[in-house]
Amino acid sequence: MTTLFVSDLHLDALEPAAGAQFTAFLERQAQGAEALYILGDLFESWVGDDDLEPYREGICAALARLTAGGVPCYVMHGNRDFLLGGGFEARSGACLVRDPLLIELYGETVLLTHGDALCIADHAYQRLRAIVREPAWQRRFLALPLSLRRALATRARAGSRRHVSYTASDIMDADPRAVRDVMAACGVRTLVHGHTHRPAVHQLELDGRPARRIVLGAWHQAGSCLVWNRDGFSLQELPR
Repeated sequence: MTTLFVSDLHLDALEPAAGAQFTAFLERQAQGAEALYILGDLFESWVGDDDLEPYREGICAALARLTAGGVPCYVMHGNRDFLLGGGFEARSGACLVRDPLLIELYGETVLLTHGDALCIADHAYQRLRAIVREPAWQRRFLALPLSLRRALATRARAGSRRHVSYTASDIMDADPRAVRDVMAACGVRTLVHGHTHRPAVHQLELDGRPARRIVLGAWHQAGSCLVWNRDGFSLQELPR
């Protein structure tokens, strides 16, 4: 049996190629998997479970077909879709999970996280993250009219692009100290995350012993998937 991990698909009607590739992935590679984990940013934006926009509903339906076929799907909130809730779970058949999350994977304890909390040098982003993850802020936002929430999400995406354009790339990467601290606190030798869009397997030393950080890639130009079974793992690029 094989367990699959993806992240940062950023699915949106304005970029349909990624959604088509992901739907095909669900219908082919994911069939018969032991589980599929989506580690955040499945969608480019999600302004509430009451937004029944057809493109996103099509993705939910594709996930529902996978889960109805017996493949469990676990979805973590990302920095773009942190408002996914019970309505999404009901329509997709997926299960929302906390961040970070510890799982047992073929005899090893592995730590999963979206990865944005590890980018501690990006102080502006971390301040914003603390605000929008507050339940009180989310209740106020979800009480706004849907049209206004959509407009605010569009403005937020534009602001994010500007922030990325003028922020040094190393500031937006996972901080090595934060990585070591969270791995040591959780007692793991393997961390899997996304968010940075820099797919790689990083070898490191933790308390004098070898450890590793596996970073999933984004799906803007091609797919990215971590495939793990009892024989080991492979971080794969999926050509479009």
